[in-house]
Amino acid sequence: MPNDYTIIPGSSPLVATAIHDGHNVRADLMERMNLDDQGRLREEDPFTAEMSKVTDSRVIVHTSRFEVDLNRPRQKAVYRVPEDAWGLEVWTEEPTDEQVERSLEMYDTFTESVFTLIDALLEKHDRVVVYDLHSYNHRRDGAEAEPADPEENPVINVGTGNIDQAIFRPVIDAFISAMSEQEFRGEKLDVRENIKFTGGDFSRRIYERYPERVCVIAVEFKKVFMDEWSGQAYDGAVEQMRQALEGTVERVKGVLVAIGGE
Repeated sequence: MPNDYTIIPGSSPLVATAIHDGHNVRADLMERMNLDDQGRLREEDPFTAEMSKVTDSRVIVHTSRFEVDLNRPRQKAVYRVPEDAWGLEVWTEEPTDEQVERSLEMYDTFTESVFTLIDALLEKHDRVVVYDLHSYNHRRDGAEAEPADPEENPVINVGTGNIDQAIFRPVIDAFISAMSEQEFRGEKLDVRENIKFTGGDFSRRIYERYPERVCVIAVEFKKVFMDEWSGQAYDGAVEQMRQALEGTVERVKGVLVAIGGE
């Protein structure tokens, strides 16, 4: 399924992934889709592919999470009922078992492709770090309504629930420290750990396969860089976030070397 995702192999021990950046839906599923483009885009993670341009090893998914969610367990990867998708009525008619199975074939192929990429990197490096990039909404009450309480919604949520802390705590600390020093629109970034999200099934699958060798940091950007209702990015804001993320790379790689990651 060559158009579902793009994997760019590199030589760095750092991989950046954008598994919810995609917006494409298969034609046979679009016939049953209740959500319009804007409704899907609100829950996708646009611009995370652009933010992934901080390393030479990248994974970019072009398929919408509304076709198959690669950050869910396999049995829940296709949204069937509103409870699976924030209460949204995704379908006018639920996909058939055959359609679901086709989507899950992509899920399996994608997972194996990511493992192949990591296997190749682990032939060059003792350990690898994955930046699992996502974004999240904070104006769910409407475009003109007050945003969600910033005390409970950091600008950067760092999810570390699927990481071996005994091995990789120095890497996590290096990322949080470096990211906290970066600025966005004239202010230091509010970076906190496991406040909104602790990491999804994508990071869990990688951890289970490489428990001592791969550190997957789930990075959730609050959508302060865009209008989450229109889907439009603010001028220069995506690049500023990308630069902030880039500001963590050398420190994280340095710590990886220090713990025996090269």
